[in-house]
Amino acid sequence: MMRAENAASVVDGNALAGLLADVFAGDVTQYVGLCGGCGSSAPLAEAVVELDDVGAIVRCRYCRHTLATVLRSPEGVRFVVAALQAFTAPVGVSRAGA
Repeated sequence: MMRAENAASVVDGNALAGLLADVFAGDVTQYVGLCGGCGSSAPLAEAVVELDDVGAIVRCRYCRHTLATVLRSPEGVRFVVAALQAFTAPVGVSRAGA
């Protein structure tokens, strides 16, 4: 299990592009998330991301609520939604296979 105090680094949401490439089509950093904590809406690239060897904790840049957790395992990647109220691909974002 990933824990914030074990994060090896804290970066922005662009670090999620590789982790989520197998879960979502297109450039996931351009997807817009709506925070259920403060109501802010922003591209995932603007989120605060705490990384370690197991995965990532994705936090709202404005209120620091945990939006989601991305966990890696031998079985694949698991995207666990927390305070992420909506996650939308903007018009024009390239979708693989579309």
